[in-house]
Amino acid sequence: MINILRQHIIGRLGNDIDNLDTVLNCFKPLTVDRNEFLLQEGQVCKHVYFIAKGCLQVFVYDNDMNETTRDIVTEGTWCSELISFGSGKPATENIRTVEPCELLAIDRQGFQKMMETAPQFDKVYKQILETSYANSVYRINTFVALSALDRIKWLMEFRPKLMTRVSSKLIASYLGINKDVFSRLKARL
Repeated sequence: MINILRQHIIGRLGNDIDNLDTVLNCFKPLTVDRNEFLLQEGQVCKHVYFIAKGCLQVFVYDNDMNETTRDIVTEGTWCSELISFGSGKPATENIRTVEPCELLAIDRQGFQKMMETAPQFDKVYKQILETSYANSVYRINTFVALSALDRIKWLMEFRPKLMTRVSSKLIASYLGINKDVFSRLKARL
């Protein structure tokens, strides 16, 4: 599992990384079953996760306890509730496993140690923040302008593997579409 993270970091920073083993030792491997919460709204987010294998859902509940999915995160990427992680304030989002997962988790203390030990990792962290922000803004701005059918087409073009990997209910939540409408529209394609 740690070798996947090693290759991910090398891919972003190149081979010449001082203290890479020290950085990797800051991460703790976790194996988590399907449908387990890594974070629930109101808790303080204590970890940033690198997904070696599996899939996570980042979501909120509305007043009627319906889920609205902000992101579906898969292998080779990072996941956290970064505002809570950085500030120590309670999270406004939930993070749950969609599949059995193999994760590498780093806590705040380990994260600070990593930044001190390998300052070049700051570049990776900035990339994580920028990617997360850009994906969220792009998705929100794009989805505002798209019909439900066009949202499904967008998903099929940009994240096609999700169509067969996760439930229709989860995809509908991610696209901001009622699950029955999603099923009807998907059948038309």
